[in-house]
Amino acid sequence: MKSRYVGYLCCALAMVGVGSTVAVSKSIAAGLPPFSATALRFAVAFPPFVMVMRWRGVRWPRLDRRDCALVIAQAAAGSVGYTVLLISGMRLASAAEAGVIAGTLPAVSALVAMLALGERPSPALIGAIVLATAGVLACTVRPGDLAAPHGGGSLAGNALVFAAIVCEALFILPNRKLRTPVAPLPLSAAMCGIGFAVSIVPACFETPWAMPLDPGALAGVLYYALVPTVLGFVLWYEGAARISGAQAGLTTALVPVSALALAALLLREPVGAAQLAGAVCVLVAVMLATLGQALGARNPA
Repeated sequence: MKSRYVGYLCCALAMVGVGSTVAVSKSIAAGLPPFSATALRFAVAFPPFVMVMRWRGVRWPRLDRRDCALVIAQAAAGSVGYTVLLISGMRLASAAEAGVIAGTLPAVSALVAMLALGERPSPALIGAIVLATAGVLACTVRPGDLAAPHGGGSLAGNALVFAAIVCEALFILPNRKLRTPVAPLPLSAAMCGIGFAVSIVPACFETPWAMPLDPGALAGVLYYALVPTVLGFVLWYEGAARISGAQAGLTTALVPVSALALAALLLREPVGAAQLAGAVCVLVAVMLATLGQALGARNPA
């Protein structure tokens, strides 16, 4: 019983960290270009992962060319694409709305698996997708937005954040197609190393060294790299080892909750009825998506 509570706590803390990336990305976007921030994030996160691998005696996997290409594609989409699009979107979107959109990840992942992998959806998953869509529309599309001075920019920012979530959902696809299974720790380390290699070239074209130093943005990148990325990995897999996949999946409901709370507390953003209604839809969608995955695991096609 105690082990299960520890598992819930670890997974919950990991998801709170994920939700905090939305607010942190707002401060990063104000002081650093997206590719430069992404390259710096992976440069900071890669060494701790390598040290943990050496401490645990974990070796790098031996992959053939096909699997190497899939891992590179996985890093480009799920690591680089997600971070760049999220930071770019946060230049225009509010953290409160972006937090609700980020919470749709379980439903979006289920939809991507349906379309790309041909998985048969359960009624619960279909309901989750519908509710997640309703939640996003409730908090992002309102009458008169496009006519407002900054309405179009806010809508574009939300679209970029949603594109980031789609990239994160695509992260699951190459991993399922690997011929040689890769353990989570070396996979996470590889994602950081490849992510840095992919993002460093476009980062150089942004010439971040010619920009004024922004301590807040640098602190945000360090936090992003060490807390949600490295510590979040440790917490999530420590917790997931103690509880079932369905139970761990339920803790992802904390992503929009923590994002909304931090947007209000740290960024002083107003959280209105639209954002709250969207968050409720997303929370129910997460629960339905988790239930659908559990039912799918019990009744495989």
